[in-house]
Amino acid sequence: MSTTLGELLADAERQLLEAGVAFGHGTTNARDEAAWLLLHTLGLPLDTDLDQDSVQKQPLVGEDTARVATILRARIATRQPAAYLTQEAWLQGVPFYVDERAIVPRSLIAECLADGSIDPWLSDATQSVLDLCTGNGSLAVLAAMAWPEVQVDAADLSADALAVARINVDRHGMAARIRLIESDGLAACPGPYDLILCNPPYVNAASMAALPPEYRAEPTLALAGGDDGMDFIRPLLAAAPAHLSPQGVLVLEIGHERAHFEAAFPHLNPVWLDTSAGGDQVVLLTRDALLHRPA
Repeated sequence: MSTTLGELLADAERQLLEAGVAFGHGTTNARDEAAWLLLHTLGLPLDTDLDQDSVQKQPLVGEDTARVATILRARIATRQPAAYLTQEAWLQGVPFYVDERAIVPRSLIAECLADGSIDPWLSDATQSVLDLCTGNGSLAVLAAMAWPEVQVDAADLSADALAVARINVDRHGMAARIRLIESDGLAACPGPYDLILCNPPYVNAASMAALPPEYRAEPTLALAGGDDGMDFIRPLLAAAPAHLSPQGVLVLEIGHERAHFEAAFPHLNPVWLDTSAGGDQVVLLTRDALLHRPA
């Protein structure tokens, strides 16, 4: 029995809903997730308008429906994020390779790069940027795209993640401008940097325990931040001034951990940057604020 693209999409959405899979790795709902898996598997452009009547009525052959059924079964049975199954994730309209060696890229810092909200703290003298905890290298690539004159270091503790980052640096032709560094925090990062970007492991222990399987499929190293989520951030803020130029700034994502952040660092003078998730998840800290904070 033949089926149409619209019927297959509706069935895929139903299956995802009934299975109770979790979203958040590029999509926020079952229809968008079903559309992503379907379009990727059929080799159709991801911006295909699936609401168009002519598209919905497009007939599919048995081989097409079988391939879609296979990836849907994998999504439901393994609970892996769709990005791992497709080996591609998009950030600010830019495609990136990803697999299980690195966290699925979704940092809100990407929005700050795209909307220019960091630019007021930079100048013509800005030359060196560090993307710390680079994962698959997406923020490093986006920073190099945003500021064509800067050199970017991309650092991570995980050699596996850096291997994925190398794929993306090469894919986007940035090998001459992005240097990959294996480093535990800032230890192997030379500096000084005019800007440090960091999407660190910040999920607190209680939240880690409650994560759905899709998030537990990602490297724990990239997520877990200890009891209050600040285990990585404490030594980072202590070490950052020595790695920043005099006018340098640190842009740090902390997700839903603002209460823990403010409890751990009550005397900072942070600047909170607006994002699509609100104004309390990405913080900007000047070197001066970090240097003169009480111990």
